[in-house]
Amino acid sequence: MRVPLSWLREYVDLPATETGRDVQAKLISAGLEVETVEQLGADLTGPLVVGQVLTIEELTEFKKPIRFCTVDVAQANGTGEPQEIICGARNFAVGDKVVVALPGAVLPGDFRIAERKTYGRVSRGMICSSDELNMGDDGTHGIIVLPPETEVGKDAVELLELVDEVLDIAVTANRGDCLSIRGVAREAAIAYGLPLRDPALIDVPAPNAYGYPVQVSDPFGCDRFTARTVTGLRPEARSPIWLQRRLQKVGMRPISLAVDVTNYVMMELGQPLHAYDRKLVQGTIGVRRAEEGEKLVTLDGVERKLHAEDLVITDDRGPIGLAGVMGGANTEIADHEVTDDGVNGTTDVVIEAAHFDAVAVARTSRRQKLLSEASRRFERGVDPQAAAAAAQRTVDLLVLLAGGTADSGVTEVVAPSAPHTITIPADHPDKVAGVVYGRETVVRRLQQVGCDVYGQDELTVTVPSWRPDLVDPNDLAEEVIRLEGYENLPSTLPKLPSGRGLTHRQRLHRRVGRALAGAGYVEAPNYPFLGEQVFDQLGLAADDPARRVVKLVNPLSDEEPALRTTLLPGLLGALRRNDGRGSHDLALFETGLVFHPREEQRVATHLPVDRRPTDEEIAVLNAALPVQPRHVAVVLTGAREQAGWWGKGRPSDWADAVEAGRAVAREAGAELIIRKGQYGPWHPGRCAELVVVADGAEQVVGHAGELHPRVLKALGLPERTCAMELNLDALEAVGDGAPQAPSISTFPVATQDVALVVDKPIPSGEVEAALREGAGELLESLRLFDVYENAEQLGEGKKSLAYALRFRAGDRTLTVDEASAARDAAVALAGERTGAVLRG
Repeated sequence: MRVPLSWLREYVDLPATETGRDVQAKLISAGLEVETVEQLGADLTGPLVVGQVLTIEELTEFKKPIRFCTVDVAQANGTGEPQEIICGARNFAVGDKVVVALPGAVLPGDFRIAERKTYGRVSRGMICSSDELNMGDDGTHGIIVLPPETEVGKDAVELLELVDEVLDIAVTANRGDCLSIRGVAREAAIAYGLPLRDPALIDVPAPNAYGYPVQVSDPFGCDRFTARTVTGLRPEARSPIWLQRRLQKVGMRPISLAVDVTNYVMMELGQPLHAYDRKLVQGTIGVRRAEEGEKLVTLDGVERKLHAEDLVITDDRGPIGLAGVMGGANTEIADHEVTDDGVNGTTDVVIEAAHFDAVAVARTSRRQKLLSEASRRFERGVDPQAAAAAAQRTVDLLVLLAGGTADSGVTEVVAPSAPHTITIPADHPDKVAGVVYGRETVVRRLQQVGCDVYGQDELTVTVPSWRPDLVDPNDLAEEVIRLEGYENLPSTLPKLPSGRGLTHRQRLHRRVGRALAGAGYVEAPNYPFLGEQVFDQLGLAADDPARRVVKLVNPLSDEEPALRTTLLPGLLGALRRNDGRGSHDLALFETGLVFHPREEQRVATHLPVDRRPTDEEIAVLNAALPVQPRHVAVVLTGAREQAGWWGKGRPSDWADAVEAGRAVAREAGAELIIRKGQYGPWHPGRCAELVVVADGAEQVVGHAGELHPRVLKALGLPERTCAMELNLDALEAVGDGAPQAPSISTFPVATQDVALVVDKPIPSGEVEAALREGAGELLESLRLFDVYENAEQLGEGKKSLAYALRFRAGDRTLTVDEASAARDAAVALAGERTGAVLRG
């Protein structure tokens, strides 16, 4: 919200010496986030005056249109003679009043004006546009043409209010009242201890039966609707300079008088308004929910298909506006236009000042992807009591500026409602802040906010209509604390309970992250949202449990409305983005929750806020939430080991993804069984199934390997991209979390190498498992160091697996016979289970 200091001073008598920086400090102390203070005109110096164009000579001998003008600036140039100026703009004519920068002036950007020869003539000054004076968008992007009645020679800096300070406030979602000059002025008045001249306190006529007919069919969506009519407006009437400049300073573009007035009142009072061309409205104005499939062309020229929950304004034809968001093009105010038939334009208007449900407006705005100044305010809360005053203020300005006549009819449809009342102990703010404020301070601060307060030890507080965010005692306590000054709160460090540290789950999470980072992976956290089309891209079967998702009612993006059931889409998206930006050697990992819907759908209950919820209440809430196991996943592409003077390097492959799974299992203290598998996005011939044994039964906890070429093509990924994902919670459940210190033996190791010939389809993991079991307790480690295939030497369909077996005893030096016996036992069991035979 941009707030000009000059406008703020109209409602609060701030000290004349107070600068924008001073006001900024006061408002920040009161809890408002004033981001910047813009110094308008700080780098502008005169002479800058009003001139009248006397003559225009078109210079046609140049490549672009150039005009040589003489301009009357009265005595501003010291001689009274016409000023000769070269100008390339074409949106002004002889007789127009314009803004002239005379030699010696300095415009924004340190643009100095001086006499200079150009295009064969001497130009003594410049005719200015709004952009050159840093005035903001005026809709023309051309020369400023002033009203005909403007006095020639007048100081344009003062006329255009070019020198001012504008506070830019980041208004939080709960402070809709501060999206208006009125709301910020109230905060400034409280901060300075000064009275507020409330612009909403004006005389408003009582409703009667002669106003424009209005029918509200949805009183929940619209609890207040005020309609006023103004007739006989001059279509050619323009917004005065002061009104245009105020709109520009708050960041709005002047459009036409009727629209400018409604925008001005909205910025002043915070009440969005809309003006309809009365001649284009057919019959009664209504408020209802849209019918599914209805269409409306809004003022931005877009035809919108309406949803059954959209709140709309209608006449006898159908929708003429999206309530609280944007009006329709079929009742738009017409601009002034001169035709052969005379002057056309809107002369009669119906003014709407209504109060719409914040949730209904927010949902309509998001569904239609249409944000407006009106929806921004209704979403955050608008003062319903200000509607009648805003309508009256609009009527008064239209009558004053456009010569209209206010119709005597006043329509006001109001749904019955009671003011919101909160009961709060007088010492509640003291307990929240840890500071003794006392009852008198609490009552005074709440009254400054606008509350009515009664009672002694127990206060009954009636919340003002412009503060819908005040709903419970803690909100009132916050008001007292912020107005007394957050900087006055004592700094006290919380006392940590002793004997508590990270949970076992948290320690495992950290260990896994450190292990993967140490292996060269980079953590890449992602949003937990996905679109269901990604399941087709991953090649998941139609009945795959991962396709059952939890959908959000109000997602951040309509393209990703579901919570993830796998970490791969986010990680693969990060890999694709980085690869597209030139990083081709990538190894990324993520640990995070995935979400699976429960078989039985339950409605979550609201937990109490005045006490700690009981264990039973927390359990009921958790039972309604989705199942949320923690997963870990990695993705790899490009080089795993870089080439250099030390060697050729090597690309990442499926074995690296499997090894990442092993690394995670080691941190969890779990024994991971790795065997050939086939699932979803992985290549069926290069996919490993990751299995653990839980309660005597095998449980698949993940997969690792190279992704299928179809998946790579669908997702736009590099060739040979590999991935691993497993259920970290399942690993934790079967693992031994106690850290195991490495054992160091004083006895020597006995090494035995074996080369076994097996059928090619036999996984090396099965051979390794048989060797490990057959070798018994003396086996210290087992390592596959060679895989060899040669049909001539080994036979068709055979392969050779060479293993290094290390044997060691903890209490003696092994003999050759003992090591050989253990090796033979291992080979025998491998032959029995896999058909392996010793090579050669």
